[in-house]
Amino acid sequence: MGHRRKPPSAEVPKATATRISLYLRYLQGREAVGAPTTSSQQLGEALGVTAAQVRKDLGYFGQFGFPGVGYKISHLIPEMKKILGTDRTWQVALVGIGNLGSALVEYRGFERQGFHFTAFFDNNPQLIGSRLNDYTIQDIEAIVEVVPRENIELGVIAVPAGAAQGVADRLVDAGILGIFNFAPVVLSVPVGVGYVSIDLAVQLEQLSFFVTHQHQETVE
Repeated sequence: MGHRRKPPSAEVPKATATRISLYLRYLQGREAVGAPTTSSQQLGEALGVTAAQVRKDLGYFGQFGFPGVGYKISHLIPEMKKILGTDRTWQVALVGIGNLGSALVEYRGFERQGFHFTAFFDNNPQLIGSRLNDYTIQDIEAIVEVVPRENIELGVIAVPAGAAQGVADRLVDAGILGIFNFAPVVLSVPVGVGYVSIDLAVQLEQLSFFVTHQHQETVE
C-alpha cells in the first residue's frame, strides 16, 4: 500500500468528516512528542472506533499507509489538512463582540489551524470604532462592503438568537461562503453556503442525557 491521495470516491458521511478533524488532532499530539508513525489501531483506540472504521474513513480520500510501517505522521498530517482545507489560511469575519465573541478571539487554536479573524462587526455604539487584534470593530452595516473587499470567505455569528438570521442574510448577501453559528437558533441559508451550528446548551443536554442513562444502566 502506498501513499496516495485521491478525490473522495463517494459522498463523505458527516461523521467521517468529524473524525478526520479528530484524527488530525491526535496526529498533531503524537508529532509534538516525536512519534514518527501511527497505525489504524492506535488511531481507532484514541477515538473509540475500530481500526476498520479508521481505514474506511481514510479510504474515502486515498491510500496513506506504508507496508510494514503504518502511517507516517509527517506525511499524514499535511494530507489531513488538505482534506479539511486547512492547508491554507482562511479569512474570517466575526459578528458579535460580546462575551462569547471576545472569548473566541482569545482562543489561539483557530489561528493554529489556519483560521484568521480579519474583520469584526457589532451594533453596539460603544464598541464600534474600538480596536481588537489590530483591527477596528465596524458597524454591522459595513458587512456588505468589507467582506468582498477583504476577500473574507467565512463568517462566525456570535449574536443573540433574535439577531442571528439578519446577520446571516447580510453575510450571504456579501458573498460569504460558509457560516459558523453560535446563536441558539437554526438559521436558513441558501444552498451552496456552508453552514455549521453549535448550540452549547444542546451539547450540554446531550452530555446530561449520556450521564443520566449511563447511571440508570449502572443502577439496574
